[in-house]
Amino acid sequence: MEEKSLDVLTPGPDEPAIDLREYPNPENDIEKDLAEVLADVMRVERVSIDSHFFDDLGANSLVMAHFCARVRKRADLPSASMKDIYRHPTIRSLATGLANAVPVESSVPAPAEVVTPVATSRYAFCGTLQFVLFLGYSFCAGFVADRGYAWVSAASGVIDIYLRSFVFGSAAFIALCTFPIAAKWLLIGRCKPREFPVWGLTYLRFWTVKVLIHANPMIFFVGNPLYVLYLRALGARIGKGVTILSHSVPACPDLFTVGAGTVIRKDSFFLCYRAHAGRIQTGRVTLGRDVFIGEKTVLDIDTSMGDGAQLGHTSTLYSGQAVPDGQRWHGSPAQLTQHDYLRIGPAPCGTLRRAGFGLITVLQLFFLYVPLTVGGAYMLVTQVPALRNRLSRSTVDLTSSALYIDALILSLLLFFGFVVVGLAVMFTVPRLLNLVVKPDKVYPLYGFHYSAHRAIGRMTNIKFFTWLFGDSSYIVHYLRGVGYDLSRVEQTGSNFGTEVQHETPFLCSVGSGTMVADGLSIINADYSSTSFRVSRASIGSNNFLGNNIAYPSGARTGKNCLLATKVMVPLEGEVREGVGLLGSPCFEIPRSVERDSRFDHLRTGDDLRRNLAAKNRYNTRSMVFFLLVRWLHFFVLTMLGLANAELYDSYGHVLIAAFLVLSLGFTALYFVLVERGIAAFRALRPQVCSIYDPYFWWHERLWKVPDHYLDIFNGTPFKNVIWRMLGVRIGSRVFDDGCYMTERTLTTIGNDCTLNAGSKIQCHSQEDGTFKSDRSTLDAGCTIGVGAHVHYGVTMGTGAVLAPDSFLMKGEEVPEHARWGGNPATEMRVAPHQPEALTRKG
Repeated sequence: MEEKSLDVLTPGPDEPAIDLREYPNPENDIEKDLAEVLADVMRVERVSIDSHFFDDLGANSLVMAHFCARVRKRADLPSASMKDIYRHPTIRSLATGLANAVPVESSVPAPAEVVTPVATSRYAFCGTLQFVLFLGYSFCAGFVADRGYAWVSAASGVIDIYLRSFVFGSAAFIALCTFPIAAKWLLIGRCKPREFPVWGLTYLRFWTVKVLIHANPMIFFVGNPLYVLYLRALGARIGKGVTILSHSVPACPDLFTVGAGTVIRKDSFFLCYRAHAGRIQTGRVTLGRDVFIGEKTVLDIDTSMGDGAQLGHTSTLYSGQAVPDGQRWHGSPAQLTQHDYLRIGPAPCGTLRRAGFGLITVLQLFFLYVPLTVGGAYMLVTQVPALRNRLSRSTVDLTSSALYIDALILSLLLFFGFVVVGLAVMFTVPRLLNLVVKPDKVYPLYGFHYSAHRAIGRMTNIKFFTWLFGDSSYIVHYLRGVGYDLSRVEQTGSNFGTEVQHETPFLCSVGSGTMVADGLSIINADYSSTSFRVSRASIGSNNFLGNNIAYPSGARTGKNCLLATKVMVPLEGEVREGVGLLGSPCFEIPRSVERDSRFDHLRTGDDLRRNLAAKNRYNTRSMVFFLLVRWLHFFVLTMLGLANAELYDSYGHVLIAAFLVLSLGFTALYFVLVERGIAAFRALRPQVCSIYDPYFWWHERLWKVPDHYLDIFNGTPFKNVIWRMLGVRIGSRVFDDGCYMTERTLTTIGNDCTLNAGSKIQCHSQEDGTFKSDRSTLDAGCTIGVGAHVHYGVTMGTGAVLAPDSFLMKGEEVPEHARWGGNPATEMRVAPHQPEALTRKG
């Protein structure tokens, strides 16, 4: 495979289709200077002030991002953003559009907060205490499991086993649920708006409570009235009839206030804290009565929404923003709109119905699921010879070949049995349940139809299978199997990525020739506080969808559209066709440019058939390889489990705790070695190639290496150690609260950076049949907000800040100590809101 340098990302003088016949003279200095800057960026002698940047000059968004960065560095020119470029796509129109702008005196806005470096000893000490707490929790879990097994094993007969399993399992479940609540009130008490540095003792208490809250099994009851009761027990002020569908749990529940009848859709962030410049800031999130919060939204600290207010999907409220009563806002940052996002009427759903649904859930849990889980585990241990014989042995022999043979057989049966049975259940049971849920019919919440609908979503959104089949031709067959309507598919070998989710698969339609990158969420169910309705969501033909897109039913997009990363898909206006859409709220951009179509000849005729066949063979080998990789991981854990069984009589609960710790350490090290081994322990280099280039197929393998284990290390120094092992050039004392990096060896993070939950640094882009990658660099002291997305080819200067849920486009250069935000991100010149937390420093 050929490695390309960064130069391939900037077109040379022979690439643009520049009209050499006519060069109108600039009418003013701004036009002249802008033309000179663009010519220098494009490496040509001159450009026409009337030539279209994309259609005539052959530029692309990366080139124009470099152009904007050069313009911003010129004190004598008005600042330009990518939104300006798309709105004014010639030098003449751009100069006119910027003519009334205030001249930029400096790229640096209001005074910036400077990160105060934490002593390395304090950083290491905090990590040590976090590890000790994990050891203590594992020891307690091992002790409880040991006592429980001993008590259940004393049972005689099936009925006695069931009763003991019921008692022990119920007690253990209640303890797991109440322990985080008790820990929160003991360690923190009632949360207040405040600020404190990371890696200190105050942060350690905060982290401990946050981890326990997120590890609580009550998280599985999202969408159930029981979950609301759990948040109330933690201190949240939540009114009657509130429906919460997001798995985001506020780490400071006392600062979370929700009025009666409010609906919060899935994948929304309302954490009531943020990390900023090396400090944790906590603040209030206040929602009035009958508020609607759309999918993939972010509510920063010190935000509020009045009674009856709405926030559309893919939108953000920045710190200090307040939506008045009855108003509808959308966008990032949010702004006023007239569109009604609450598109469903009410249904009968009173307190009695909610209480009954919760009671039935509790009865099912304690009398069915818990006994089956505990009793089933006991029966597995006592009935499977490989386990029973080891528990009954009086001598220990860890060198016996029987140990490894038993682990081999048991792991093969369990792992591949899950794959086969899982597919069989997924292709059949949801179809039966779907018979009772009719499209476009309004049903009340918390009834039989609601349970069927939620079960369909849970069973058909298992991430293992989209991970296995994604980024290959086989994902098409899988999605059809679960219920998607994919029309007449034009196979590309990359029709869908590895992350696709939906409310129900049976009302998802995707047109022919459409390609989808990772992170698509199809919103084909509407909710109110009392009702829900499923309806068809249709994506047109020959579309390309970028990363992290929420696509709702009723979207106003048709054929041949480019939906850029994190775009807010429109629900109003005319149907868009033959255009690109970017931003939140969205605006039109060119559907494609000359550089993005350079490989189109490989996507038709004999070239396509030959390339697709080769890609399919390569992807098949990749799928087999990663099944074996995950099975080998499971085999080693099974072997450790059997070895624990042999040593159980001697060490008991200490051995169970050791198993938990060793399993986590082995998992991290194993998948690090797999990923670095695939890359031959070499760093990636910037690329531009076709999706039918063997390099791209190899790159897809890197995306398939499992990395969900990383979430366990969020907010600890160990996350930085793992990133460093994976190849990230990461500095000292970086605070990573849940950032994800797709291309580790193309990413550079400076000392004392702050990376918030849900943020992402993506050093690649796939646009139709073209794959591009480049380095992204965050200098020392940068802050990336909650849910923010950093694209490839980006540089952020020392101490720069990217606001929550922002999209920093490819090629952007953020100056030192600048504050950028929005989708797409631009410089924020308004003085930053001072959170209430700054008045209460801890």
